[in-house]
Amino acid sequence: MNERSPTEDLPSPQLLAERAFATLQRFLHVEAVSGCVLLMAAVAALVWANSPLADSYHALWHQPVSIQVGPFVFSRPLHFWINDALMTVFFLVVGMEIRREAHEGALSRFDQAALPVIAAAGGVIAPALIYLSLNTDAVRGQGWAVPTATDIAFAVGVLVLLGRSIPVNLRVFLLALAIVDDVIAVLIIAFFYSGGLGLAGLLVAGFGILMVLAMQRIGIGSALGYVVPGAIVWAGLLMSGAHPTLAGIALGLMTPVRSMPLREHPLQMLARIAKELQGSDALRSKDTHHLASPRRQLRLAEREMLPPVVRVQTALHPWVSYGIMPLFALANAGVSLTGIDLSAGAQSVMLGVGFALVVGKPVGVIGTTWLAVRLGWCRLAPSVSWGGVCLVGLLAGIGFTMSIFIAMLAFADETLLNAAKLGVLLGSLVSAMLGLSWGAIYVRRRRNMLRAGRGDRAARTPRTPHRDRSPAG
Repeated sequence: MNERSPTEDLPSPQLLAERAFATLQRFLHVEAVSGCVLLMAAVAALVWANSPLADSYHALWHQPVSIQVGPFVFSRPLHFWINDALMTVFFLVVGMEIRREAHEGALSRFDQAALPVIAAAGGVIAPALIYLSLNTDAVRGQGWAVPTATDIAFAVGVLVLLGRSIPVNLRVFLLALAIVDDVIAVLIIAFFYSGGLGLAGLLVAGFGILMVLAMQRIGIGSALGYVVPGAIVWAGLLMSGAHPTLAGIALGLMTPVRSMPLREHPLQMLARIAKELQGSDALRSKDTHHLASPRRQLRLAEREMLPPVVRVQTALHPWVSYGIMPLFALANAGVSLTGIDLSAGAQSVMLGVGFALVVGKPVGVIGTTWLAVRLGWCRLAPSVSWGGVCLVGLLAGIGFTMSIFIAMLAFADETLLNAAKLGVLLGSLVSAMLGLSWGAIYVRRRRNMLRAGRGDRAARTPRTPHRDRSPAG
């Protein structure tokens, strides 16, 4: 007797809605798609800032947005709330990514992390030196860190566009490199682009961190419970003179990598509650009083099936990739090309940033990787060739989001800032095109080698003699 699937009894509109939602969920976690959305936001900003509506573009981001609690009023432009508040969530995800990779990912073992760390260091030093060689002036020299960062969304998105022929280990290498780049970028922001630190603000931030630690200690696992202490850490860093987005990094690194200990395993809890409900009349009678306790237990078990760092990161990923980062690009990539001043100083900044991204990043990444392997410090992972290392080096030159963010911290002068942004846009675009071009060649060569390898194996394999299965006559 054939059993009917439970889904057969569902109305067709509901089935279509469930399938559409599942497809959307898969779609939102594709890196290539998020990279395309980020690119479209940047293009939209450029078009808007160079259109007859350019005045409305600049006026929008200077609109004041206020928070008032009784007599206390905190008013800042919309641009501040995007760059200093919403980007804290972006840095929170970055911090959790670092925490996760350091615990169980590509950075969890020294032999796995050594090569990406060395490559990332080279990818920071070489661009900085190239930029400083073209900008020896003290004011322009403040932008030395602009071309040192790698945009994970763009770089991984371009890699995904090359198809499934890219080895998994090469993708891991790029991710680890980009994550170490983010770590270095955060340290640069903390040590070189934060003002004099005020003691009162640091005490407030420290109090918020103690609140987080205390809440973790007593077993509060809901992410919403940490909004208030997170806001206190953010406000404290803002008061201290440090960049408030560092609060996201701090909270991300503090996110637990293990689920909250329970008296029984979450799966066992789910099975027990399901069995209890099946044997009771509460479910059939829809008694809300008797269903309240099992419902709380079910929600707890479901929540603790994943570690907090995975759970929160997964929940925030679509919001960051399709909301915060495109909004940041829309608010900051709008450089007016007609009114930009490319005098000697500004031109040096633009060329320094662009040249450092296009040339400095690949030279630094590939050069230090080759040196580390040649000296016997590290080895390339299986399936990772020098062609793949060259591809990673080219993609590392895509420094969109973090580079623009550092540029806004480095330059107070609007002319130099616009020149740096233009250098970031041009350098990232050229790096992406070079990466796609070389990636297409690399993928084609790899496919040919794999076909040749399969052909050689087939030729060396002895053929089984054909046996006549007809009856003997």
